[in-house]
Formats: sequence, structure tokens, C-alpha cells
Amino acid sequence: MTDDTTSSVSPLLSRRNFLRAGVLGAAGTGVAMYASKQAPRAAAAAPTFVPTKTDEVHLVGTDGWVSMPTSAPPVDPYWPDPWAPAPYNMYVFGFRNVTGLSDAQVISQRGLAQISAPLLAFDEGSEVKISLTNLGLSMRPDLVDGHTMHWHGFNNALPIFDGVPEMSASVPLGKTMIYYYRPHDAGTFMYHCHFEDVEHVQMGMTGMVFVRPKMNADGNRYAYNDVRTKYDREFPLFLSENQPESHWRDAHIQITDWASYDPGFSLFNGRAYPDTLEGTFDPMTAYPAGSVGERLRYQPQGSVITANAGETILLRIASLGYIRHTLTIDGVPLHVVGADATQLIGVDGNDNSYVTNSVDVGPGESRDVLFTAPAPGTYKVYDRNFSNLSNDGGGGYGGMLTELRVSAPGTLPAQAR
Repeated sequence: MTDDTTSSVSPLLSRRNFLRAGVLGAAGTGVAMYASKQAPRAAAAAPTFVPTKTDEVHLVGTDGWVSMPTSAPPVDPYWPDPWAPAPYNMYVFGFRNVTGLSDAQVISQRGLAQISAPLLAFDEGSEVKISLTNLGLSMRPDLVDGHTMHWHGFNNALPIFDGVPEMSASVPLGKTMIYYYRPHDAGTFMYHCHFEDVEHVQMGMTGMVFVRPKMNADGNRYAYNDVRTKYDREFPLFLSENQPESHWRDAHIQITDWASYDPGFSLFNGRAYPDTLEGTFDPMTAYPAGSVGERLRYQPQGSVITANAGETILLRIASLGYIRHTLTIDGVPLHVVGADATQLIGVDGNDNSYVTNSVDVGPGESRDVLFTAPAPGTYKVYDRNFSNLSNDGGGGYGGMLTELRVSAPGTLPAQAR
């Protein structure tokens, strides 16, 4: 990947600029002062890291419009937002994956944010380079907020790449920064903007990260480096909520009192039921006017789970909402094998995983759940809290509800991605 070199989008921190900034120079001064008081010693051999491969991704941060289910009752004057261009009805911030686009194409994505950010997947032992470009906010040119990438739960990040503004760099408007990560642990992580994080997370600058274990090199699929975590298919369920009033206020240059947070929509992968049952769409594709694809292209990830009877399914659950959620699939035992990107196994090797009929997930937490697909049929997957099963308090079902659709053995081909 090449750095952006246009006048409006240029690198903020390259390795060379970082050195020129004097950070390492200051560190070197301290080392010299210390060494002058110590007896000479032989230099220790530097540890070497040989990545299995290098993954490069380019994301942009901007704003845009998405659609909550149109069947929900209106919340006058906040939702549907009267400023929203058809067929959308809610203002958001978000990330977009622009890997491989030219500089001009990257800049053209300003104002086309994706709520529930792109799903990222890497291999344990790889070297990860994520370029983050801050395109600014098309609806709020008065705001010059920076953006960061905070890989939530990842304990190997250098402070400069951790994304917390108080101790690392943020990406200013019109600039690009490259984040470097070396995933040493398999599991399900999250990422989000940590600049004005209460607001930016609520507005949609969130996403999921899978790190797949080295054992996958044997041709099978595992959640962790343990044969007991083998699976046939995997699906993400990213949990979040939004408060329509807050999104309206951000678009209309108003202030939100977050102490009065009361979400109207609870979301699986950025959508509320019945939109959760729709397929997957490509944000880069122009769909026909009036189509479902046009309305949901910036909420591209569906949440229907499909499998053949008897197959083992890995459900990767992560939450970056502000309230707790309890998920269940009626009549299907759920085997929780990982929590917060950590396998549930003791230091002595004892298995600490557990089987349950409901999985509790709090804000900022993740769970890796295995289950065996039952007999062919359709099963509901939902949040057991009824307040999260409606859209803005309207009648009928909404919110965090999707389906597990099981086919007869051998019906569906192997999962491609």
C-alpha cells in the first residue's frame, strides 16, 4: 500500500517523521545519561519477529446516512431526520474500507460512512498495517475532530498505536496515520474511535476484529489453538444500540446530555429487525433506486446464521453498546469457549468453558460461542430483554432479533468466507 500524498490527504506519522519528531531522540538522551553511570556490558541480542504474512488495510473516518426500519413509529422531530436524503433516515459517523482505491476515490468517500465498521480478520503471527485517513464530516464542517483506532482488548499495542488520545496520537482532519499491530493471541476483538469516544462510538465508529489461530494452517478452522474449538462455519454478531435524538442533535448542531441515554434501536451488525434478515451488500455498489440494497448499502452486514444440521458453528459476539445484552437461541445449547479474546482454559490446561442457554455480554466484552446446528428448521436468535426487541417502542418485533436457518445435511456448500 502506498501512503496518501495529495495535498488534502497526507501521512501524519511515518517511521521517518516519528523519528524526526524527537521521541526516540529524547529516549536516547535518557539512555546516554544512564549509561554514563554504569559499567560497560555486552549488548543483548535483539529478539526477532518473522511475520507469517503482512496484511495491509486502508480505512477512512467520515460521516453519512443510514436507515433504521421504516416501520418504526416516528420520534418527532428527531427521527426520521428531515435532513436525511432518501432513502436514509439517520445521521451517523463511521469507518469505511477503501483498500486499493486511488487517492481521488478515497477522498470521494467523504460523507458516505458505514455504521458498524468493516469486519477485519487477520492471522495470529501476521504483521498488520492499518492506514486510517480522517476525511472529516460533510454535515459538520464546523467540527475538526480527530479520529483514532483503538483495538479494544488488544494488550500488545505500543502506546502510540493504542488510540487513546491522552497517551497516543490522533489523526487530524485531512491526514493519514498508519497503525502497526502484531497479533500474538487468537480471539474476537473490537475496534473503535477513542477520540470523544462516548459520542463517536454511539454515532457508529465501531467494528469487529477476528484473529485466527496458527492451528488453522492444518486446513481446519479453530477458534483458538485447541482442537476442542474446531468449527465448520463462523458468523459475527456485533451488538450496539443508538438513540435517535442524539444522532439528530449531531446533525443539527445541538448538544446531547449522555446521562439521559435511552436507546431507541438495538442492533445486530448495524441493523434492527426486520432488516437483520436481509442479505449482505457492498457499500461500493450503486443499487437500483428504491431497492433494499440501496437503503442498506452502508449497513452491509446481515446477521442470518445458516448451516447444515450437525455442523459446528462458531458465533463471534462482541458488544460496543452501553447496556448489557443476553442472547439466546431457543432449544440450542451454547458452549462458551472464549471471553474477551481469551480461551476459557486454566494455566493447568483444565477446560473452564461452559454450556448455557443464554450468553450474557456487557459493554466492551466479547464471547466465542460454539453450538451444534440442530434439526432442519428456522430458529430465533434474540436478546432476552424485551425492551431490546422493539424499534423505538413500537408494536411488533424489532431490535436484536435474527434467525438461525438449518438445512438438511450436505445441502449448503462449505463456507467460503
